[in-house]
Amino acid sequence: MIARGEDKTDWGRVEAMTDEDIEAAIKDDPDWEEWKDIDWSKAVWVVPRVKRAISIRLDSDIIEFFKKEGPGYQSRMNEVLRIYMEHSQKKAAE
Repeated sequence: MIARGEDKTDWGRVEAMTDEDIEAAIKDDPDWEEWKDIDWSKAVWVVPRVKRAISIRLDSDIIEFFKKEGPGYQSRMNEVLRIYMEHSQKKAAE
């Protein structure tokens, strides 16, 4: 959006806000009510890994197993493969 000139955020105003200004804005925001008591001091910025589309042949029962778990089955399959990969790498490093 920024590259297309569609960003309408006043970043100068945002950058000039003090912690007190931010706290006041949070208190006035009804959408923030359920989140205000969370300790965000240990929050970590997570950048999603880049994924690549491929074609893969899997046994039908494996696909159906993951699909039965609901939406996000490809992400769950990815996580299982990641755990296997990390385990294999750790074992190889020993």
